[in-house]
Amino acid sequence: MPQSVCPGREDDLSSEKTATGTTRLLIGERAVPWIVLVLAGFLEIAWAFFMKKSAGFTLPVPTAITLVLMIASFILLSISMKTLPLGSAYVVWTGIGSAGAFLVGIAVLGEAATPMRVLAAALILVGIVMMKISSPS
Repeated sequence: MPQSVCPGREDDLSSEKTATGTTRLLIGERAVPWIVLVLAGFLEIAWAFFMKKSAGFTLPVPTAITLVLMIASFILLSISMKTLPLGSAYVVWTGIGSAGAFLVGIAVLGEAATPMRVLAAALILVGIVMMKISSPS
């Protein structure tokens, strides 16, 4: 066993430890806010789609679905922000929503996929990945 820095006390940094259940749990716990944030982003995509379908909030069913999904998305965003930095959480949430809405617009609503629009969406995705990688949580 390695020497302890303080005699009579075990030094956590110098002792050899393997990843046990507790360590794995802590790693999993760090992933939870990101999972919640991604779910919030997917709900943002869904509410944007239903907002489009609500025809300016003139159709009651798509309007109601929009409002429920918005509230759920905001709740999940707020839960993730208990742990994640504001800037990272908000950028990732809006990035997922905007890139996802872009893809839904093309795939479902038949919107144009011009090279400039595709490049813009790709840059958003690169920004999301960079924000996640650089986040301390």
